[in-house]
Amino acid sequence: MSEHHDAELVHHSDRGSEYASSRYQTLLREHHIQVNMSKKGDGYDNAMIESFWATLKEECSKDIIFPSRNEAKTAVFEYIEVYYN
Repeated sequence: MSEHHDAELVHHSDRGSEYASSRYQTLLREHHIQVNMSKKGDGYDNAMIESFWATLKEECSKDIIFPSRNEAKTAVFEYIEVYYN
């Protein structure tokens, strides 16, 4: 991760133990990353984005192993910009 960020970063997550752990939260703070976490017991807080991720995984990348990160990025971009929209 770069030492300098031109844009403010926001980390969106649910309240899973891996995201809520003090070690993970400290790492985010050290890198000046703002945390946006769903409220306790609020199952609908991230419902729209969770639905999108599920659709993306099912329709764009199910059972595909991309040979490179660039190919994965291209496939996701094409899915969102061409097919999904």
